Amino acid sequence: MIVFTYPGQGSQKSGMGEAWVDHPSWELVVDAAETSGRDLEALLLRADDDELRHTRNAQLATFLTSMVVFDAVQRVGVSAVAHAGHSLGEYSALTASGALDFDDGVRLVFERGEAMQVCAEDRDGTMAAILGLDDNLVESACHRVDDDVWVANFNAPGQVVIAGSPSGVAAACAVAKELGAKRSMPLPVSGAFHTPFMGPARERLRKAIDQVEFRDPDHPVFANVDAIGHDSAGDWPALLSSQLTSPVRWRQTLHALDAAGFTTFVELGPGAVLTGMAKRTVKDGRTLKVNTPDDIDALLEAVSGQPAPIAGGALEGEHLFATERLVVSPSAGVFVPVHQALTGTIIDAGRLIGHVNGIEVRSPFAGEIQGFLAVDGERVTASQPIAWLRTS
Repeated sequence: MIVFTYPGQGSQKSGMGEAWVDHPSWELVVDAAETSGRDLEALLLRADDDELRHTRNAQLATFLTSMVVFDAVQRVGVSAVAHAGHSLGEYSALTASGALDFDDGVRLVFERGEAMQVCAEDRDGTMAAILGLDDNLVESACHRVDDDVWVANFNAPGQVVIAGSPSGVAAACAVAKELGAKRSMPLPVSGAFHTPFMGPARERLRKAIDQVEFRDPDHPVFANVDAIGHDSAGDWPALLSSQLTSPVRWRQTLHALDAAGFTTFVELGPGAVLTGMAKRTVKDGRTLKVNTPDDIDALLEAVSGQPAPIAGGALEGEHLFATERLVVSPSAGVFVPVHQALTGTIIDAGRLIGHVNGIEVRSPFAGEIQGFLAVDGERVTASQPIAWLRTS
């Protein structure tokens, strides 16, 4: 069973969008720029690491890159039966699962980044990673300090992040060292995220959350605050609000996914932080990442169980490794099929199968249509699967 995971702030890097500029999924960057009113192409292509370190930039850039990667993976027919995102990545997971409309996801991430940036500027805070110490002892180190410091992230065995005031974090690091920690490592962040210091940001974000519509996700999304898979739309407003001031229980989430039978953990987005955490936490799990279009071939090979193509062979590329393909909506709107009776018929690439708000929906693939995933008159979002087919 496959679970898609989505990274959070800290995975961003300069030029992380370059590999995707010529990919069809890059259209999401254009859509998001219109929604946010920001030059997101510049953010993904030309912003330096210092600029991307700002919370308002890091969050939008990371979310958008994950969405481009997810869209590209969808286009070749690879799907998951659960989603999970680390901190900011939870918004990517909700958007990928269909619980959030893409535009609403952009709006919430924009507001979250702005709110957390302002909050961090108003109150001095920092974070540090404690390595080589059990979770309960890290919590004990925080409790032994008479200052503002809390556990912010349970990332993996022997890797816990604490956050709070600079003096509180420094004191807790010293106590953790006395308790046996191998190392404490300051993190280059501007605030104490996932602690009570983010209270004002939570209030601002709550107002934004109230303005969007949540839907039941297509598959469970595992939440940061309780490490439980949720499949009800009504759960998420409170969960997202709580997330800002609560620790991210990522290690517990990985254990929950493992216990539920998930065997393949695929990280979609920049970096490989979550891949490393999964390797350390789920010993028998298979970990994969997709950062660039070239990674899609490796993903398809892994999930299909077929070998890579022989160099110099007549056929090369991702089409070799999967027989299922999804046709996705080119925009948001109401879907009207040309004919539902197309199910079971063989079509050529470019065949018209319907319209969304008058925009043609054509299959980029040839093959046999297995069924429609949207019905006549259904309101769909951009890149939402419309139909699926089996290629010859």
